[in-house]
Amino acid sequence: MKGLQRFIRDERGIGTVEMILILVVLIALVLIFKEQMTDLVNSIFEKITKQSGKV
Repeated sequence: MKGLQRFIRDERGIGTVEMILILVVLIALVLIFKEQMTDLVNSIFEKITKQSGKV
């Protein structure tokens, strides 16, 4: 019985579960906003390319 109680109270695996949940949320956000993020990155690189010619 004490072994079961120790197993239930053991919190060593919680960090792993939290990291997996965070990664799942980040991947979902990337998939949802993929087109907007691509447009943003492309516009940033276009501005960098245009302004680098001025230097």
